[in-house]
Amino acid sequence: MLGTRLQYCASKAIEILEAYEGTLEDDYPPENERCEHGEMLLYKISLLEECGFFQKALEELQKKELKIVDKLAYKEQEVSLLVKLAHLEEGEKLYRKLLSMNPDNYRYYEGLQKCVGLYSENGHYSLDEIDQLDALYRTLGQQYKWSSAVKRIPLDFLQGDKFQEAANNYIRPLLTKGIPSLFSDLSSLYNQPGKADILEQIILEIESSIKTTSQYPGGMEKEPPSTLMWTLFLLAQHYDRRGQYEIALSKINEAIDHTPTVIDLYSVKSRILKHAGDLVAAAAFADEARCMDLADRYVNSECVKRMLQADQVALAEKTAVLFTKDGDQHNNLHDMQCMWYELAGAESYFRQGNLGMALKKFLSVEKHYADITEDQFDFHSYCLRKMTLHTYVEMLKFQDQLHSHAYFHKAAAGAIRCYIELHDSPPKLTTEEDNDLSKLLPSQKKKMRQKQRKAEARAKKEAEEKNEESSAGGISKSGKRHAKPVDPDPCGEKLLQVEDPLLEATKYLKLLQKNSPDSLETHFLSFELYMRKQRILLAFQAVKQLLRLDAEHPDSHRCLIKFFNKVGSMIAPVTDSEKLIWSVLEAERQTISQLHGKSLFETNNSFLEKHEDSLTHRAAFGETLYILDPNRRSEAVKLIEGSPNNIVPTNGVLGPIREWKLIDCVAVHKLLGTVLVDQDAALRWKVRCAELFPYSTYFEGSRSSASPNSAFNQIRKSSENGSSNHSVGDHNAESGTSNGKLEAFKDLTI
Repeated sequence: MLGTRLQYCASKAIEILEAYEGTLEDDYPPENERCEHGEMLLYKISLLEECGFFQKALEELQKKELKIVDKLAYKEQEVSLLVKLAHLEEGEKLYRKLLSMNPDNYRYYEGLQKCVGLYSENGHYSLDEIDQLDALYRTLGQQYKWSSAVKRIPLDFLQGDKFQEAANNYIRPLLTKGIPSLFSDLSSLYNQPGKADILEQIILEIESSIKTTSQYPGGMEKEPPSTLMWTLFLLAQHYDRRGQYEIALSKINEAIDHTPTVIDLYSVKSRILKHAGDLVAAAAFADEARCMDLADRYVNSECVKRMLQADQVALAEKTAVLFTKDGDQHNNLHDMQCMWYELAGAESYFRQGNLGMALKKFLSVEKHYADITEDQFDFHSYCLRKMTLHTYVEMLKFQDQLHSHAYFHKAAAGAIRCYIELHDSPPKLTTEEDNDLSKLLPSQKKKMRQKQRKAEARAKKEAEEKNEESSAGGISKSGKRHAKPVDPDPCGEKLLQVEDPLLEATKYLKLLQKNSPDSLETHFLSFELYMRKQRILLAFQAVKQLLRLDAEHPDSHRCLIKFFNKVGSMIAPVTDSEKLIWSVLEAERQTISQLHGKSLFETNNSFLEKHEDSLTHRAAFGETLYILDPNRRSEAVKLIEGSPNNIVPTNGVLGPIREWKLIDCVAVHKLLGTVLVDQDAALRWKVRCAELFPYSTYFEGSRSSASPNSAFNQIRKSSENGSSNHSVGDHNAESGTSNGKLEAFKDLTI
């Protein structure tokens, strides 16, 4: 039966189930099998629904109601069928019953909106629909006064004064209670135009009123002192989201001065400093938060992540293993499939140029997904034995989408970047050994390689013997010895000795193309890989996919110009296959709107005219202009440096918001220094960005930890001179703890 279902023959599976039911007696099932039988009946109903037999499924469901034990699943299946049969009045009544059982279930509210004809997939509603939805949720709010969902959902569709009133009523009780996740709850509203300005106005009014009267605006009751601290906490996160880091830091410092014992304040300050570009100071404050509660695994993990982002790998490892078992602690993290840690470590090693360790970490994550696939085999017999057929099919569907997970995408993309870098810049030692071997005779080369293999085998055997000796005491009660396998390549050096790095990268690229086809990064990596392999048609396929996803993205434009510039510089086709490829490219070029009837220079100029005020698009134009004509480098540099940093139109109260982002400015600096090879321009850009981003260690801003005169380094110097009561903590690789003193951070203000 399951086999026919998995072959997309649901109707045949229904026939098999009905034939099975025909063999059962009327009083079936017995009491001890009612749950399993009910699961089978629900699975049959889902098959009927899948085949489109909605009326038959509903009749069958209502007929077998007494035999189905899971009443909640019964009601959810029934209301789903009622909606699909357009029995909206009955569906509305049933959704209201479900809401009375669980008034915080967002799916029930969504279903109720569909039944009353007030649901939109894109979230856009007319003014009349907004008024009707507002009335609906006001009625529901009176019924379910303690429900959080009934108060939060209207914030998504209300506008103007109604939104301001609803947001005010929603925020105030949560500030009084001290809910640290309030900003995370509201963060989706920042994607809707105008709502961030209204939220800022609301929170500033609350802050001002509490500071002067200890009451909310228009309120009568005195608020506890903690309300002001949580208001400042929310304001700091608000300004951090808007890129106003100085104001955000001033608010979080004020909150720390108010209540210096709340861990969340230091965690948020660490996050703000990370966004502002000071990764070292961010790691220091994350470590301070960790030291305030050494038993909190989440805070410890947050601290480890900040340390890895600051490339403090050794210190991060020592901090991470505090929550692992004694013994081989580093391998415990691998055994626990701690993928966020391995990904962050891999990115850190890649930034430091340690491709061996970066590859080792990236490939470890890939191995975890292979292990997950193997582990799922253990569930097959269990699910069938328990007759949880619907859950079993969901597990199989999950397996089909397993490699679409974000962690796998990051690991595969990181491995591809490592292999591309390995191809572009092979290790010096390998190159030197190849040069030495090339001078030898073939017979001498063979002897040399045999000696190397014997030496490697001998070293591996010695390591295994040593491991067996060290684990001699590890004997279980049954007398079995637990010997852990020896890592034959602890530093990832063997991973760098691949004969064809691009071939290895292609294996992971195919997985990304299959499981992440709507990711720009997938096709950008595909383009870079196939251009290096001289696979012209495959590279062109990547260009077309980039244009399909986002034709105006800077990377899409870069790849388009690079590709056709490369094709234009190729020699005339000679063989039949080359002529065929050439004819395909000529025909396809006419279908690309950006190139239709234009030269590459004209296409590049049109791209600039569309995005004249965008820094990233100007950078893409400058890079492609230099590729098309290297003699126009100075023109490209001048155009990039002339990019305007406009003010984002907002109704914010405290200071302007600029368009430029730190990550984009870093990319432009690397472009000026490495691609355009203009060190003077790169230096000018660095000086300019150091003023715009004073907390950035990359640009050595005046307030960053990279500046010797910054407040952070002044505190560190005082601790080194013997002021132990004002110590931030030693963040060298040899140190793993901080003293947890809070006095050290009182002077770290804007």
